[in-house]
Amino acid sequence: MAAGITIRQSQLGLKDHAPKKWRQYLLGLWRRHQHKPDVATLYQSKLLVAQHILSEFVNAHPQGTLPVTFDNWYTQPAFCRFVDKTLQIPDVGTLARDDLVMLKQSQQHLDAFDAHLRQEHHQAIKDDRQPGFRKLSITDKGDKETHYSSCKTQRIHNFGKHRLVINHRQADLSDAATSFISNQLKWQAGGITRIRRHRWPVEGYHEEGKADGLDQSQVRDFEAISRHIALVAVTYSLLRAAQHDEALLQKLQRHVQTKLDGSAGSWRRNTQAHALWTMATLIAMGLSPGQALQDVMEPLLAAFAY
Repeated sequence: MAAGITIRQSQLGLKDHAPKKWRQYLLGLWRRHQHKPDVATLYQSKLLVAQHILSEFVNAHPQGTLPVTFDNWYTQPAFCRFVDKTLQIPDVGTLARDDLVMLKQSQQHLDAFDAHLRQEHHQAIKDDRQPGFRKLSITDKGDKETHYSSCKTQRIHNFGKHRLVINHRQADLSDAATSFISNQLKWQAGGITRIRRHRWPVEGYHEEGKADGLDQSQVRDFEAISRHIALVAVTYSLLRAAQHDEALLQKLQRHVQTKLDGSAGSWRRNTQAHALWTMATLIAMGLSPGQALQDVMEPLLAAFAY
């Protein structure tokens, strides 16, 4: 109300007797008016935050035309229009199975459209014609991936005309598809898939970061949050760097007879196991000359308690 948004009198009672409906009503008001400056200062969605970050990046690097890629949550019509029309940079987004493909006479959910393409693909193979899905190989950081891709320009509901790529990992197309769109109508499946592949390390870091404590912070102060995230990022970076340290590898495997699989999680678990071994060795050394267990444990317990 202070931001100048009218709240219907008939809805005010929801705050007391139907708080969930009251929340939904307020969210609806916010969505309709979030573009207004006074409302934006109250709360910004992740989409608006992303728009701000991208705008700052483009302003700082006006000579660059690096594409931006994002997952399904950010693949929203308004956000894609902002990237395309306002920032005028290439993008690669991610569609969901229930997104709608606009055909000449009808519209289809993406999963139904994919099923139709797969049927045409198998029939083309039987008829010795060019199949709709073509084999695609891309290399990322030494790892080779194989996809079977369909790439066409299609109209997507609420998005308009986009380049649509549908990828399968199995040659018989029996696995679940991943679908990407791009505002670059001349791009091919290989380039779009390579750009979207750069999103995966973000997912990997997010998953590993949570294991390293990213989601275990209970602080609210912004500076404390920043420090916590920074410490998790340093831990993650050290685990990644450790994979190239042969001396550390030999030291870790001297006592913990496990084979590291190359993931940050494997290194984390191994270093934790090695830390446990080191603490047990310290306790054993303290007990060997006849020192009391209480005296050995007192400084360790004090450190843990602190």
